[in-house]
Order: sequence, then C-alpha cells, then structure tokens
Amino acid sequence: VQLQAYGGGSVQAGGSLRLSCAASGRAFSSFHMGWFRQAPGKEREFVAAISRSDSTTYYADSVKGRFTISRDNAKSTVYLQMNSLKPEDTAVYYCAADARRLTKTRNYDYWGQGTLVTVSS
Repeated sequence: VQLQAYGGGSVQAGGSLRLSCAASGRAFSSFHMGWFRQAPGKEREFVAAISRSDSTTYYADSVKGRFTISRDNAKSTVYLQMNSLKPEDTAVYYCAADARRLTKTRNYDYWGQGTLVTVSS
C-alpha cells in the first residue's frame, strides 16, 4: 500500500490543523493505521492509532484530549485532528499502516513520506 500524508503547515500555539493520509494500492479497510512524529534531533514517536474496524483507538499521553484520529474507509483516508497545538508538537508527522496488528510501536509495514507541522509560540 502507498501512503500520502498532507495537511501540515504553520500555526500559532492554540491553533488547529487536520492531517490526512490517503492510501492506495490495497484494501484500506484491511489495515490498522497509525500516526507518528519526529522532531529535530529526536526519535520518531507514537502519536495515535486506529484499528481497521474503527472500534479501537490509542493515543500518546502527550496528545490525549487534544488530538483525534479517525478514518474513512470509503475514502481510504485516515485523519489526525490536532487542536490546542503547542510548540512541542512541532515535528514531521508520518502515517503508517499494518495489516497484522494495532500497535504503539514503530513496527508498521508501510510508511508515508511525512508532512511538517510547525507550531509557533
């Protein structure tokens, strides 16, 4: 499956952005989906994940209550709604897909190219 993430940009602290990740090549509904981020000089970290059936979601503690992951299987797209953004949310955000497991680890089989989110104070 090919993943294309988009929707990043620059926003002031307290603002909102919605990231999208469009999938192509295989049945999107067969994949668990995740969002990760990587800030300069730091390791890539888990942000959120959603099961293929949309019944289960996971969030990193740092984004709980501010970010919401969702998916539209008919559009083969997963979203990350980010509210109350903070400067520490600045990072390149990546979407990922895995057909076998829903996980908070980086063990996803497929990755998108990333989209940059910059939050200024």
